[in-house]
Parts: sequence; structure tokens; C-alpha cells
Amino acid sequence: MNRLAELILEDARTVCEWVDFEEIKDKSIIITGASGLVGTHFLASLNYLKTKKRLPFKVYSTVNSEPAEYFKDIAGFDGSEIVRGDLTGVDVCRGLPKADYIIHAAGYGQPGRFLQDPVKTIKLNTVVLFELFDKLAANGKLLFLSTSEIYTGQKRIPHVETDVGSTNTDHPRACYIEAKRCGEAICNAYRQKGVKAKSARLSLAYGPGTKDGDKRVINEFIRKGLKGGISLLDHGRAKRTYCYVSDAVDIMWNILFKGSEAIYNVGGHSSVTIMDLARKIGDYLKVPVTCPDNLPEGLAGAPEDVFLDMSKAEHEFNKKEYVDFTEGLKKTIEWQKLLYAHDNVPCGRG
Repeated sequence: MNRLAELILEDARTVCEWVDFEEIKDKSIIITGASGLVGTHFLASLNYLKTKKRLPFKVYSTVNSEPAEYFKDIAGFDGSEIVRGDLTGVDVCRGLPKADYIIHAAGYGQPGRFLQDPVKTIKLNTVVLFELFDKLAANGKLLFLSTSEIYTGQKRIPHVETDVGSTNTDHPRACYIEAKRCGEAICNAYRQKGVKAKSARLSLAYGPGTKDGDKRVINEFIRKGLKGGISLLDHGRAKRTYCYVSDAVDIMWNILFKGSEAIYNVGGHSSVTIMDLARKIGDYLKVPVTCPDNLPEGLAGAPEDVFLDMSKAEHEFNKKEYVDFTEGLKKTIEWQKLLYAHDNVPCGRG
């Protein structure tokens, strides 16, 4: 099996030790955005359950572009079907079967991508979501992947689920923030009709499973480091709290299966400034980190601090342990070394 697939399936085994999946026996699941970082790990959990635990179920995974070879290893198990197409075209959604569980993970978590086509970003989180609710079987459960960017403009740290942001509709990231906010409102409207829908405000998931060219900060720093040095785009004073992807997926499976409330934060405890993050990666790869003079204080629209209060999920699902940031970073670097190997990128000494 492809080593890239093995890295993801190793994390899937851990998730399956933490989560009780018995209720999906003989059920059907739809995962949108299944080839993305989070979607791949959701699917990997199901691969492990089918191949190692022999649990019977059917899963339909939607992807927009041709999947990578490692993804085919993860998706290639009995009862798994890949549905390829652009969900915003609507016909793809309407061609899906009814399902007992739906995880709407489609869309980009990296600003450079979700800002490329603001209209599509809005449609993915609103129009497509309506279509998916039409595909939810009676008594089914739906999980909508929202975002911590909902809190943008909120000064209190850490953010709790009752907090609200203060951005206007002309904010540089409004297409993403407002689309996710509207998606949550759609879920809550269906909850009023008795539908078991929940929203997960995901924040800064990282780990194996990113694609070539992912521009999120961790991945961009690793890519630069593998080429010999890391240069920052600003002074790196902003703070970020990262969540290893297996922790995020563990929490979100529990939200889908057992969550009693409408909205949950999904984040970690590994707080670091952007500068310190660059230095950690630089030290591991043994490459220099530079911050030239006369750089801007921060990127347009980016929050100064991202840190979620995880009390609700931790109390409700008894989540006590998280993957150590140093260990998670090592796995992420190993992933990207393998991912970029075909480009003959110098990998430093890790």
C-alpha cells in the first residue's frame, strides 16, 4: 500500500479506538469533500472499520477533481463508492442516494482557495446544504463543518459557542464567514423541524492528508523548509491553536453520533505564534527562518488570535487526551516529505 495512505490509516486506527461506531452498522453515509484533509480522515475511519472490524455499511464519497493515488487506497474498500463532480452544479447532489448520515465537509479551509471564487464558496455552504438535507433519510443525522472564523472580530479569548463575531459583509473573508454562519442557521432551522443536525466550528486542523500546493501556514512553512529556508510574510505575532486531524475527527464523529446541542467548537490546545511555529519547523528541518524588515503587521482579514474553548465537547464526550503538537508536527512533516518527493525537493535532515 502507498505509504501516504498508511500514514492516514494509522491515525484512523486510533480514532476507531476512541469512537463507538456500532450505530452505523447496515447504514449508509455520505461524505462530501472526501478527498480534503478532514474528509480523507473521515473516510479512513470507515476503511478501518470495514477492513479490520468487518462492520457492514455503505459510503458515498464526493470529490471534485481526480483523486490522488493514496486516496484511492483509502477509498478502495467494499461498500465504498466515489462520486465525482462539482456539488455547486446541483445535479451531483440530486444524483446522490438517500443516506442515514451525511457529513458536509466540502469546501476549502485555506483562505487563498475560498477567496478565489466567493460565489462558489457561498453556494457550497448554503445551496448545497439544502440539497443535502433533501438526501437525509428519516431519523438521519447530518454534520455541517463550520469554522472558527465565525468568531472573527470577537475579542474574548478563548471563544465559546455562545460568542458571536463582529465582522461586516464587506470583510475580506466575508464570503467564507457569512456562508458558514448561514449554513449554521440552515442547520438550526432544520433542527426546529426535528432533524438531527449539528454544526462543528472547526479550527486549524493539521496533519497528514493535505494536497500538493496547500497554502495554509503550517504546510507552507514545511514546503519552504524542504526547499532550504522559511521566510515569513509578516512579523508572525498572530497566535494560533492547532488541532491534530485525528483529534478533530474523533470529536466530530462523536458530535454526529451523540451530540445533543446544535453547535460545538472543535479545536486543540497547542497555542503558538506564527513566528514560533516557523522556528519549530525550521529547527526540525535544520533550515534558517527569516523575517525581513518592513513587512506588514498581518495579512488582510486574518484574526490576531484563534483559540477555542473546548469545554463543551470535552465534558460531553469525555475527551481528555490530544496528540502532542511536536508529535503531530513530525507526522505532518513526514507526510509532506513524501508528498513532494516526486519533485526532487531537498528535504533537509529531520
